[in-house]
Amino acid sequence: MINRLCIIGVGLIGGSLSRSLREQSYCSTVVGCSRDEKHLQRAQALGVIDHYDTDIASAVRDADMVVVAVPLGAMEAVFTAMHPGLAEQAVITDVGSSKASVVEAARTGLGDRFTAFVPGHPIAGTEKSGVEASFSELFQDRKVILTPLPETRPSAVEAVRAMWQTAGAEVLDLEVSHHDEVLAATSHLPHVLAFALVESLARMSDRDEIFQYAAGGFRDFTRIASSDPVMWADICLANHDALLAAVTRFQADLNELQDTIERGDRQGLLDVFSRAKQARDRYADGQQ
Repeated sequence: MINRLCIIGVGLIGGSLSRSLREQSYCSTVVGCSRDEKHLQRAQALGVIDHYDTDIASAVRDADMVVVAVPLGAMEAVFTAMHPGLAEQAVITDVGSSKASVVEAARTGLGDRFTAFVPGHPIAGTEKSGVEASFSELFQDRKVILTPLPETRPSAVEAVRAMWQTAGAEVLDLEVSHHDEVLAATSHLPHVLAFALVESLARMSDRDEIFQYAAGGFRDFTRIASSDPVMWADICLANHDALLAAVTRFQADLNELQDTIERGDRQGLLDVFSRAKQARDRYADGQQ
């Protein structure tokens, strides 16, 4: 069990984790922390946290588990600010979508406490944001990836693993760079495409008519373009090398598809679409 859990950034992910662990009676006290006191008061009123503090060093004091759920660009400042207040037994983890940048931020900010840091990434979420969007089932049967370093304390890894398993997640381990390559292709690239498509259509002169007649396919494909722009701008910059490689591959494939259409090559289109359908159906079957 966790005696005192501190969540820095009580939004969709942090709030949902707290709700889940509280339902399981897995932690005695949950302390929330952010710069926005009204937001923290709302989280307390919703029963997501017990107490709050806007000072990071004070918030983490006496906590045996600290979860950092802030935008990637704020990670180093948060780690630096918490360092003076960390208890001897504290384990620190995060929920960032890019791990190499977070590891670097943690090395700089945590210093001698870096061995207690377990980089983590729950593969879960919605296009909604904020504590009001949080719900306890968010991580049920979802994957959480941990990317511990050679110097990470094994006991810290097991504590974080147990926390996520209690929230209903399947916990897997990956190496940092491999995580960033995989997520660039499966998460970061799709978000970039969704944002880019909606922005492109919104710039068209007849955009009102275009959106008026958009149907379910457009809604499904572009759902993630309603995600938090600040968070996704940070993710793109933090994982820029792996993301640029994924974008380059996709551009080449899109150019090839454009050539296929220009040639009127129906069989070529059928081949691409059939392979894509088979791959998507296998993925869907695995999810079910």
